[in-house]
Amino acid sequence: MDEKTKLLVCLGAATAANCIPCFEFYYGKALAAGVAAPDIQEVVEIAYQVKNNVNMLMKKSIRTTTGQEGEGCPSTSDKCNPQCGS
Repeated sequence: MDEKTKLLVCLGAATAANCIPCFEFYYGKALAAGVAAPDIQEVVEIAYQVKNNVNMLMKKSIRTTTGQEGEGCPSTSDKCNPQCGS
């Protein structure tokens, strides 16, 4: 695997892990290695998509485990949060 690809993987992992120091470290290395800004943004967006899917699955699992499945959106506002999985 080439160095730029490794750095993109590191940036995605840092994003998914919510590790700001890791992201900052690998971001600097990626810029120095000539990784293009659009490639960095794309890998960050992919990491966010993975995290959001996992978060929705976790919420759904907790609602099932606690017997709240099918009770509607737990949101306190009039509009349901589209990310809640209900």
